[in-house]
Amino acid sequence: MGAGHDTVAAELARRATAQGHEAHVVDVLRLLPYGLGTGLRRGYQASVRHVPWAYAGLYGAFLRQGTGPRPSGVPLARLAGDRLAGLVDELGADVVVSVFHLAAQLTGHLRARGGLRVPSAVFLLDFAVHRQWLHPGNDRYLCLTDAASAEVRRAVPAPVVTAGPVVAPAFRAPVPGADRWRERFARRAPGRPPVLLSAGAWGAASRPLATARLLAGAGWLPVVGCGRNERLLARVSREPALAALGWVDDMPGLLSACHALVDNAAGQTAVQALAVGVPVIGYRPLPGHGADGVRRMAALGLSEPAGDGTELLAALGRLAKGSRERADRVARGHALFRGDAMEYLNDL
Repeated sequence: MGAGHDTVAAELARRATAQGHEAHVVDVLRLLPYGLGTGLRRGYQASVRHVPWAYAGLYGAFLRQGTGPRPSGVPLARLAGDRLAGLVDELGADVVVSVFHLAAQLTGHLRARGGLRVPSAVFLLDFAVHRQWLHPGNDRYLCLTDAASAEVRRAVPAPVVTAGPVVAPAFRAPVPGADRWRERFARRAPGRPPVLLSAGAWGAASRPLATARLLAGAGWLPVVGCGRNERLLARVSREPALAALGWVDDMPGLLSACHALVDNAAGQTAVQALAVGVPVIGYRPLPGHGADGVRRMAALGLSEPAGDGTELLAALGRLAKGSRERADRVARGHALFRGDAMEYLNDL
């Protein structure tokens, strides 16, 4: 449903290939018949961008934990069952790894009913666990944090491990591209530290221009990442005090050049910032899993929550270069990257 899932899948595939395995990445939405996957993707994108309250309602009904009977994702997921099972047989796969909750529902359903003869693992890439990730048929769960692992253990009988996040090596090493970004920002706004406002791959954000103007007025250079949202990019580009970016390939360099990341989804961009060593501030989160993820990151001490503009500016000030608070945030983020997820997949 977004670039974060694709990014994690691509990095797991890269690691598997480097270890001598043959990796295949498959989009479960493309396995759904009758164009259902395309419709789901477009509907989700439209709701998050334009009617977030509608997605909040769907999230509350289908995904958020709760008591009593709740709708399941299995009926939809099972429509892709024959295609996935056939693909596994055709490729001679030894294990199936899900990085998206609908895929986890599908593999769990197939394993529980004997329709998938090889083990299934789930890499749960959200900080906040929602119920559609969870199916008792899966063979193993890999989580980002100990808190997430504990929550999954209470819900499913499968073995659960804390593998930590998955990012490409470029985020965990000295970043040569950072200097180019710093020079670019210095030419654009000398003396104004850049702050990245991420709207994700789809350019979905709540009042991004208002947030950017607030930062600009306080002496920062707001760098608005618009993803692939051309309309948002055009709007932001008209503001002289802001820096507007479309899709960016050099995220390690961009993040390393920024003072902080203002995040609204607790997704892969936030994970990448933690890996690089850039503090994360949660502000104006997207509804549903975005809001839950931002709250969970803050509760774990991995990010700074900001409830309004005053708190956002105060957080940026506290996270000054060389400050103890900044050093603590960076250390907590780095501590998440404790191992390699492939260690827990190779023995399945």
